[in-house]
Amino acid sequence: MGSNTELSISKTLIRGTILAINYEGRVAVITGAGAGLGRSHALFLAKHGAKIVVNDLGGTVEGKGGSNSAADAVVKEIRDADGIAVANYDSVADEQSAKNIIQTALNEYGKIDILVNNAGNNIENSFRKMSMDDFRAVVDVHLMGAVYCTQAAWQPMIDQGYGRVIMTTSAAGLYGGHGLSNYAAAKIAMVGLMNSLVLEGRKRGITVNAIAPMAMTRMSKDAMDDKTGPLLKPEFVTSIVALLAAEDHKGSGDIIATGAGYYSKIGIVEGAGVYFDSDAPPSPDAIAERFEEICDLTAARPFPDAFAAVADAMRNVLRNLKSK
Repeated sequence: MGSNTELSISKTLIRGTILAINYEGRVAVITGAGAGLGRSHALFLAKHGAKIVVNDLGGTVEGKGGSNSAADAVVKEIRDADGIAVANYDSVADEQSAKNIIQTALNEYGKIDILVNNAGNNIENSFRKMSMDDFRAVVDVHLMGAVYCTQAAWQPMIDQGYGRVIMTTSAAGLYGGHGLSNYAAAKIAMVGLMNSLVLEGRKRGITVNAIAPMAMTRMSKDAMDDKTGPLLKPEFVTSIVALLAAEDHKGSGDIIATGAGYYSKIGIVEGAGVYFDSDAPPSPDAIAERFEEICDLTAARPFPDAFAAVADAMRNVLRNLKSK
């Protein structure tokens, strides 16, 4: 997508196909859009024709308090550039409030086409010292916020036979992070949510994808140094969000790592594995002797769903039995 901080072209090339990047007539809800990534997403989609619901509680990074000013400021930016936008100040962490966010789109524009689950908070502490209130507070925003908003948007998307849902996961969820057990748990759970919704949305015209962004925002700035921080502009992340939100992009179930001009698909794979005699469970010692083989990912492959993974394993079990 080049090194520009904004995807200013109207078309892009992916897998040999030209895709139009245009959202005329589309309605997008972006949660946590009062600053950082959400603001960048809202400005871009509005510039290219989408009608926007700018949702932001206006609270602290920890998710405390609230103010209308953040969402209002982004709405003003969009309108000053001749775009169309309305503000919403509800919390994604409450089910009824999340429904109100989606209802704002339905009331103002009559539909919802694009949902970007971007709202987040961050309360860091070692797992040993973390209170369960702090753990739940982060899970409620990241995971349950995505659950509530997506479920509220799901039926309208089914009814119209079209939808684009984008989850915001994280490297912390995929790989872990010290002091981030609450955040990481919520973020990896969003991947499981995405994978199931991909299957449910497939025949409904609804795609569901995820990004794992690296960007300099108010949530991440303390973790950035003077060299890397300026490179991690939110607009680089918005470029892939813009693609995943496009009508012509039909791909679903992708997790894309992105930041500072870097874009890469992240895969969940399973190794070839080893098979023991099915007549009796192997001893722990027997497993230990072959543990290196068990962990070998040389022949790793992905599966489209849980049933395919289980079916593949059972086919190999039966094949192993027949070979004896």
